[in-house]
Amino acid sequence: MQGEGGGTGLKKETAGALSYVLGPVTGVIFLIIEKDSFVRFHAMQSIVTFVGLFIIQWILGFTIVLIFLVPIVGILGFVLWLLLIYKAWQGQEWEVPFFGKLARNFVKKT
Repeated sequence: MQGEGGGTGLKKETAGALSYVLGPVTGVIFLIIEKDSFVRFHAMQSIVTFVGLFIIQWILGFTIVLIFLVPIVGILGFVLWLLLIYKAWQGQEWEVPFFGKLARNFVKKT
């Protein structure tokens, strides 16, 4: 059926939104299960974005001077998470700056 993802039988918009719900965990699951390019992009963007944000917070946590930025990155990450779920559910392939380009390139290679 048109509009449905590959392995789950969900609408592609729903599967794309769900790929963000648990960050990289659901991203990996949907990347493996789904064949739809829309869902695979969102799954890869979930992986790249939230692993990237985790690494940024981890690095900032080790720098005494910039440790105050850790909660700010966390709050921005939460807002970004909500925005990405909404955009995917609306059927949009909105790219997060930097991370979105990486995700698109990784999806093309897989």
